[in-house]
Amino acid sequence: MRLVVLGGGESGVGTAILGKQKGYDVFVSDYGKIKDNYKEVLISNGIDWEDEKHTEEFILNADVVMKSPGIPDKAPIVKKLIEKDIPVISEIEFAIQFTEAKTVGITGSNGKTTTTLLIYHVLKEAGLNVGLAGNIGKSFAWQVAENKHDIYVLELSSFQLDGVFNYKPNIAIITNISPDHLDRYNYDYNLYINSKFRITKNQTEADYLIYDNEDEAIKNWLKNNTIKANKVPFSLTTKPEAEGGFLDENNMNSTINNDTFTMPINELALEGKHNIKNAMAATAVAQLLNIRKQTIRESLTNFQGAEHRLEKVLKIQGVQYINDSKATNVNSVFYALDSMTTPTVWIVGGVDKGNDYDELMPLVREKVKAIVCLGVDNTKISNTFNNVVDIMVETTSMAEAVQIAQRLAEKGDSVLLSPACASFDLFENYEDRGKQFKQAIYNL
Repeated sequence: MRLVVLGGGESGVGTAILGKQKGYDVFVSDYGKIKDNYKEVLISNGIDWEDEKHTEEFILNADVVMKSPGIPDKAPIVKKLIEKDIPVISEIEFAIQFTEAKTVGITGSNGKTTTTLLIYHVLKEAGLNVGLAGNIGKSFAWQVAENKHDIYVLELSSFQLDGVFNYKPNIAIITNISPDHLDRYNYDYNLYINSKFRITKNQTEADYLIYDNEDEAIKNWLKNNTIKANKVPFSLTTKPEAEGGFLDENNMNSTINNDTFTMPINELALEGKHNIKNAMAATAVAQLLNIRKQTIRESLTNFQGAEHRLEKVLKIQGVQYINDSKATNVNSVFYALDSMTTPTVWIVGGVDKGNDYDELMPLVREKVKAIVCLGVDNTKISNTFNNVVDIMVETTSMAEAVQIAQRLAEKGDSVLLSPACASFDLFENYEDRGKQFKQAIYNL
């Protein structure tokens, strides 16, 4: 059996290692450059590879192709594979056939990293033999090759789910759905929504789907489609008919199998309404896996949040600096601004993915005292908000943006980096952007 891996990054190299271990004839091809550390791994494992090209004669003879999530379906080599009816699958789909482990799969437009890390934290604190993979951490396939975990917590992007045909999580979570990555879905929001719901497509009556019951896109899809999995909704406004999460005054509750877990929301480690929902999702997973209430409670209290996600960096002269570089779409920024309790200097901008900033208007009016634009082209941001805030400044480097924000902020204010955009105009990725933000603060 010939396995061709497109993309020589974390998921690609992990898949190649697992494929080789399982007796496949493996070839890795990357149209860009493969990093040196990954090249060394491929060479030491005796795996053939090429970079900066796709040689068709080595690719179109595959029995199965694992495509890294960053490669779009409209890439010429992918189109040719599909024309030849060669299966093109994701890393998750490839690796799952070689493990007996249970999986918890988490998807959503926002909050999925925090929810994934929170669930992993709870299960680890409970002493389970658990792995963390998917869109985060070490490659799932690589872990299946090298470790024998009993359960995996997988963060799944829509791109990963597009390459799933048989995989089913024992427990699936959809945190929320809002327009994102529409450039990959022919600007058709419904295609993107359907992509997210692939997470439950193969689930059976023995499996569970945990979801936000206040999310319009999720509610509409569930109204118009049937699923086999047991539904576990969570909501801040309504109580579920049977199982699920709900708020009761200032207590978060989660009912599973007629048993209710209760915890005051002011004891949760993470602040903000959206994080109450993330905690509800994590609690439901823990209950389904029969984890003791005491362990759930302690884990939700001592969890350290995700880096670059509403991360409190430093307080300087009474001003709190917050790194939310991971907010690459409008919906994420909505959560960030919604959780601000002080006047805010907002650093925003980057590569616009077709953003509609109008939904942020009420929050910007209420919370934002000044906007610092950080991007190559800030026209859309300034056109939208120039009548709403008194001060708007354009900058072209992180150091400059942070220095100006410091001048604009007074004691008791916050400076929030929450860009609403991709980072590729000035930075390598959102992590690089977040690290540069933190470095610029340390340099103040």
